[in-house]
Amino acid sequence: MSTALTGAAEASTGVLVLVAALWGSAAGALLPRAAYRFAAPDEEPWRDRCPAGHPVRGWLGRAVCGQCGRHGRERRPATPSTARLALATAVVCAVLAAATGTRPELAVWLLLAPVWVLLAAVDLRVRRLPDPLTLPLAAAALALLGLAALLPEHAGHWPTALYGALALGAGYFVLFLVNSAGMGFGDVKLALGAGAVLGWYGWPTVLLGTFAGFALGALYGGALVVARRADRRTAIPFGPFLLAGAVAGLLIGAYAA
Repeated sequence: MSTALTGAAEASTGVLVLVAALWGSAAGALLPRAAYRFAAPDEEPWRDRCPAGHPVRGWLGRAVCGQCGRHGRERRPATPSTARLALATAVVCAVLAAATGTRPELAVWLLLAPVWVLLAAVDLRVRRLPDPLTLPLAAAALALLGLAALLPEHAGHWPTALYGALALGAGYFVLFLVNSAGMGFGDVKLALGAGAVLGWYGWPTVLLGTFAGFALGALYGGALVVARRADRRTAIPFGPFLLAGAVAGLLIGAYAA
């Protein structure tokens, strides 16, 4: 009987992971246009035209310009490929589903994961984290976790999510004041959302996710220096590592919950 129950649980987990991966793949495939539009120069909130000057409308779907296609010009502006964004989002959703199981907070992680991937893609391309993404992300994380806290079988604590957002945001703000050349204010705003999701599983998860983000960023920077593609003064986009650390913390926090 025990073996049968174990097998059923494993099958259920496998189905859950597959569904999460399919959701991530579908959501990630819709990100290229948003990635192109948000990867704008600092003086612009987002792009509203293709490289040829034609208006770009909408936020979801492929980053192509229909007018360029009709005139025989290049239709694909420089942007992360649909396949890469879909794969990255699918992997993030799948591993979070494997760690979280059927607890209600999984729905929150699956809704936020595409935004995390989009932010990482934009930061890697233009070294900026757009306000229209970072600020609503923290509010959405807290609101969705508040709803999850009302449901049975959740494994987190909403007040700690709020305190985690404030604490991590404050910590990054101090780092920004100390070294604004190495820490952008976009990272401070992103830290609010990261602190919220990490705080859901408690202070040890906040500390673990924060440490993981800095460790991953340091490893990447060190690898660039060793490969002579950068020196110690070279600025690197930190948002992707902040987010990767948050996902790592969530995985361990969810397994331990």
